[in-house]
Amino acid sequence: MSAYKIKLTDFEGPLDLLLFFIKRDELDIYDIPIARITNDFLEYLHLMATLDLEVAGDFIVMAATLMQIKVRMLLPKEIGPDGEEEDPRAELVRRLIEYKRYKEMSLEFSKIEDEQRKVYWRHFFSADPTTVVEDEEQDILKDVTLFNLISAYKKALDS
Repeated sequence: MSAYKIKLTDFEGPLDLLLFFIKRDELDIYDIPIARITNDFLEYLHLMATLDLEVAGDFIVMAATLMQIKVRMLLPKEIGPDGEEEDPRAELVRRLIEYKRYKEMSLEFSKIEDEQRKVYWRHFFSADPTTVVEDEEQDILKDVTLFNLISAYKKALDS
């Protein structure tokens, strides 16, 4: 089973689109106006030029989730096991924050990768900070020949 990745020209998935709307409108991620975000989300869904059902499927699921959250917000509040009212947006907020952290770390790793691409260490030069001068005892496989490997294989078969 191969994992697929949703990647449109601007957004990699429904959570990416939601984060875009939150940043664009400078909204508090903990207090998302579900009705406004749902309308923006549905508008974008309708504007998708190529309605590929595999790609659009995740966006449709997210639109349905947003509508379900809005409906739950309009209904009387549910009381949780600890006596507090449960916010229907809590799970979405948790997913958005987790996705945002992954996206930020991905950008950070990308920056590190770009910086490391510019570095080339000279090999076997003792002044380089990454070169470790090894003891003779640690360098056991230094002068191993094919004959040594064959004799070790023969010893393993004989024992």
